[in-house]
Amino acid sequence: MKNEPAQRHSTETPPNGVTDQTDPAPPCAVTSRREFIQKAATLTAIGFAAPHLALGAATRPVRRPGPNSRIHVGLIGCGPMGRANLGNCARHPDVVVTAACDVNEARLEATVEQYKPTCKGYVDYREMLQQPDLDAVIIATPPHWHCLQAVAAAEAGKDIFLQKPMTLHLGESLAVRNAIQKHGVISQIGTQIHASENYRRIVEYIRSGNLGPIGVVRTFNVMNQTPSGIGRVKDNTPPEGLHWDLWCGPAPLIPYNRLLAKDAFYHSSWMAYSGGWTPGMAPHIIDLPIWALDLGYPLLTSSAGGRYVVDDDGDAYDHHEVLWQYPKLTMTWMSSLTNSYGFDLHGEPEPRRRLGIYFHGTNGTMYANYTMFKIVPEGDRLDGKQPPPPSIPPSPGHEREWLDCIKTRQQPSCSVFYHVRVDVPIVLSLLSLKLGRAIRFDPQKEWIVGDAEASKLAVPTYRKPWKFPKQYLERV
Repeated sequence: MKNEPAQRHSTETPPNGVTDQTDPAPPCAVTSRREFIQKAATLTAIGFAAPHLALGAATRPVRRPGPNSRIHVGLIGCGPMGRANLGNCARHPDVVVTAACDVNEARLEATVEQYKPTCKGYVDYREMLQQPDLDAVIIATPPHWHCLQAVAAAEAGKDIFLQKPMTLHLGESLAVRNAIQKHGVISQIGTQIHASENYRRIVEYIRSGNLGPIGVVRTFNVMNQTPSGIGRVKDNTPPEGLHWDLWCGPAPLIPYNRLLAKDAFYHSSWMAYSGGWTPGMAPHIIDLPIWALDLGYPLLTSSAGGRYVVDDDGDAYDHHEVLWQYPKLTMTWMSSLTNSYGFDLHGEPEPRRRLGIYFHGTNGTMYANYTMFKIVPEGDRLDGKQPPPPSIPPSPGHEREWLDCIKTRQQPSCSVFYHVRVDVPIVLSLLSLKLGRAIRFDPQKEWIVGDAEASKLAVPTYRKPWKFPKQYLERV
């Protein structure tokens, strides 16, 4: 893109946390491999001496894009998904890409090159967030980074597109939601399937009441990674230009593994960095019943599973079974990495990833996936019942909806205020699995009840010197 960025006034608190009457020095663009390396060394030293950088709330009014102005967008995490999200934004004429950040210099350089001359490169997201010429950020890093980066972006006054899973812990879920609420930024969680026409027709049918009362919803995601899972590697030397300590960030620092560092598919084999395949896929799948049935938080979450068969470098479960109890129904989740049978949605008998949702009503069952749905009547109970006419307007696209909302200042359909109802059941299921017992939750208090150990573990302890933003556990 050849659009020159407009001049903006800084809205950030200086790195020392003291506000004065001058803007902080403009961030430095990283334009060559030597500069990348020099800049990264400095930022790593700064970052681990002062992990609170960019965690001070903005003290001056934040400039918002007007209806006819261009939105200046940046990307944190230049992997395949992040670059796809950025591309879906950048194709619109009212968007200019002004920043990109990644701890992998090769990925960062490729992104900066794609969007030159307007895009500046950063190794540390905290410095990028100080850039005054930046309205909004896409966060597409591994999940263990999501909470800190989303909170920092909210404090810097940047609107946020946050890839799923939103978080990995209950405390993180609430902290992200509360920070976004406090600082008044726009948010969209990257569950793109929510924008599909198929999901809209399913929601309309479920809400029509044709199926009658629905007592059980069953959801699943399965594949077959046996026998060797994602594999094993012996070389634990990070490639030149990958800052592994910063990649691990608040999560445990382990020896470099190129499979772990590869992409989201591979992250999902490690608990500390992804939470396994349930946070990886359930946000897309349980989103549909939560939307269609307008579910709040579950009252009781119980789960079981473990690593039974798969033998690879990862440590996440290869089976996870979950039951969520809501006031008037139960919802189940099944994740398997050792068998890809897909029930009615199976299709050809070849191993591949399959997923689906079953709505069991008194008059019939609907089963569905991303692209289709089918109704199975209970005898003649659906005779004479017609599908409802379309009523939910089509989506302009998940990223486009976010961009439009940045201008109107109205939260989009998958803002954190909606998606927290999707995220909380998932993180509670991980905690139940860890503890080996059911977790009771009070929807009004938004917290675990009757289990002191679970309450303590619901707030993660980050690797020093990174600190969990406890100030955002209380809702505004």
